[in-house]
Amino acid sequence: MNRTIAMRFPNGRAKTLTFSYDDGVEQDMRLAELLEAHGMKGTFNLNGGLYAPEGYVHRSNHRRMSKQQVTDFFSTREHEIATHAFTHPPLDTLPVSAVCYEIMRDRETLEEQFGRVIRGHAYPYGTTADHVVDALRACGILYARTTVSTERFSLPEDWLRLPATCHHNNPRLMELAKGFVERDFRFNPGMFYLWGHSYEFDNDNNWHVIEEFLDYMAGREDQIWYATNGEIFEYMEDYRRLIFSADCSMIYNPTARTLWFLHQKEIHSIAPRETIHLS
Repeated sequence: MNRTIAMRFPNGRAKTLTFSYDDGVEQDMRLAELLEAHGMKGTFNLNGGLYAPEGYVHRSNHRRMSKQQVTDFFSTREHEIATHAFTHPPLDTLPVSAVCYEIMRDRETLEEQFGRVIRGHAYPYGTTADHVVDALRACGILYARTTVSTERFSLPEDWLRLPATCHHNNPRLMELAKGFVERDFRFNPGMFYLWGHSYEFDNDNNWHVIEEFLDYMAGREDQIWYATNGEIFEYMEDYRRLIFSADCSMIYNPTARTLWFLHQKEIHSIAPRETIHLS
């Protein structure tokens, strides 16, 4: 039998699009609303120790929100909240104990604030090191974004050293977007991962950049899964738990999630606790 089996995202889609934005600034609200208007979701990475005091008057475009602003805005939305270190230090310069403090204090603050388990992270300044990755793992962080941009659509190989496809200021942004939409991901599915800071749109007076990107990417639910970082991680982890018979003619799904795959040019799904036989 043909043993070629390729993962697909929910409903058989071969592509996923995700966003990661840092610092918890006021412009995040405009960005989040733009994502929602286009049927998309993002991951927002917050520093629980750097909220602005209530009523603080900002003197630059880097306008951090107060804790109450963040709580009021994000609590009822579907966007993901992730850590960005409690006080935003370059973690690779710190000893392990300080890295653990920064991550755990941030996790505790955000988990208390939103009443949900926090498992994602974005590295301040994009810097990391082996001891930082080990500390994040020990602190219960399962996926963490760097600032490396590959201009590719590969699925992550190391979830604790996540690269992105590109920053939104990449001059090839729309070229990459069109390449992503037009490519036939026959075997391995593809991911477009966009990152940045929303205050940069005010700094550069270029909100049109993200608006053009979203307009182009929107309305493609038949081929693109619009998901948060965490949703993609969870789906791929569950897919890896599928159990195959020796000759790949049977598949058992031990998870609580319906999973999708491509076999002999046909899309198949397998329900939770189901065993299926392939011809």
